[in-house]
Amino acid sequence: MHTETERCLRAVQSKDARFDGWFFTAVTTTRIYCRPSCPVVPPKPQNMTFFPSAAACQQAGFRACKRCRPDTSPGSPEWNHRADLVARAMRLIGDGIVDREGVPGLATRLGYSTRQIERQLLAELGAGPLSLARAQRAQTARLLIETTPLPMAEIAFAAGFSSIRTFNDTVREVFALSPTELRARLPRKGAAGVTHTPGVLNLRLPFRAPLHPDNLFGHLAATAVPGVEEWRDGAYRRTLRLPYGHGIVGLTPTPDHIACRLSLSDLRDLPVAISRCRRLLDLDADPVAVDDQLRGDPVLAPLVGKAPGRRVPRTVDEAEFAVRAVLGQQVSTAAARTHAARLVVAHGDPVDDPEGGLTHLFPTPAALAALDPESLAMPRTRRATFTTLVAELAGGRLHLGMESDWAEARARLLELPGFGPWTVDVIAMRALGDPDAFLPTDLGIRYAAKELGLPSTPAALTARAAAWRPWRAYAVQYLWATASHPINFLPA
Repeated sequence: MHTETERCLRAVQSKDARFDGWFFTAVTTTRIYCRPSCPVVPPKPQNMTFFPSAAACQQAGFRACKRCRPDTSPGSPEWNHRADLVARAMRLIGDGIVDREGVPGLATRLGYSTRQIERQLLAELGAGPLSLARAQRAQTARLLIETTPLPMAEIAFAAGFSSIRTFNDTVREVFALSPTELRARLPRKGAAGVTHTPGVLNLRLPFRAPLHPDNLFGHLAATAVPGVEEWRDGAYRRTLRLPYGHGIVGLTPTPDHIACRLSLSDLRDLPVAISRCRRLLDLDADPVAVDDQLRGDPVLAPLVGKAPGRRVPRTVDEAEFAVRAVLGQQVSTAAARTHAARLVVAHGDPVDDPEGGLTHLFPTPAALAALDPESLAMPRTRRATFTTLVAELAGGRLHLGMESDWAEARARLLELPGFGPWTVDVIAMRALGDPDAFLPTDLGIRYAAKELGLPSTPAALTARAAAWRPWRAYAVQYLWATASHPINFLPA
């Protein structure tokens, strides 16, 4: 979008927050870059230039605005609905792969050379993988400086910097303030995030409005696996398996942000934890584009008008969700939770949760691959489906991570015994993140179709749903919401 100058100018002049994260405005006279909704008086058009990423702005010598804090804007929705190389690379960079494995590690996961990846990222985003990762490190550093009392040396290494000097230089270059000056700008008392509980971070996760939380949090709470997930004091809480350790997160919906209460065994996991929580709640989606498309269907229009901004509940662990999808085949939500809870107690890693009732991390595929199939209380055919899946995941023959090619992953899943269209599409929708995944054979969708007068057969319904593309996964949320199932309501 940054190449459409007139459209960008209109967004900046109207301070349209819908475009935050889509592009960034750099002011050539002040050498500052802003988000489109920056509250200051817009500069003259001839003094504005537009960039596709914060990293590109920083690479061009611009520093972040102190008023609108463009580094904290929602991520670009482009990486949510695309499955090409650039989108997959951006999802991996957001998950901290470059910091942990370097650019060669990023290239290996994507199956391309480092030169090809750098060339495509530069062409589309104006910055290479190292610059994009550096911008993320700067944002993480600012977050830790402003929300924790940690010493600067600990913040530097937690944010992914290799040295304190690099940390100081980067923060000063990006924000035009030293780390100590950034912290000194905070109010001494009474501000949100200033009262600290040792070992706990209190963060604000931004999103594009509108956001309808009922089905999003209702789905997560209604399908929560005991010991791994819970709904407590108005928050969805769960354990997280992370690269350097584990974490526990509590996510609470508020009108203008998601309150995130995060406890980590290793602070180096902070960027990854934030990225996965945003992905879980689909916070980088563009609800205006989605809802405008779906409103074009006269059947869906009243549903969208009643509760705009529905999101697709996703996952923090793709392998975990695939296992849970198999456990949920042809059984009730309660039965699926019971099956999963037994596996958690028997094979999950225990954790300590001083604030609630979380007890375990969900078992890894390797742990599940080692169990005795006869111990599974399920039909023999589904037992074979389960054991085949975990063996493929544990052996590295099946990849469902952020780097996955959606079409390739679908094809690989369909080759496994017991994997039909429903299981593959629900994994595509919630684990892979495909916004166009559709479930025409789902029982809830069939009931909704009958009630709304939509075609009843899967083939006819799929043909009708062609008009909802590329947002059919969001149409599923609106159709599911016509029922009185607990997944559609915030818990009391």
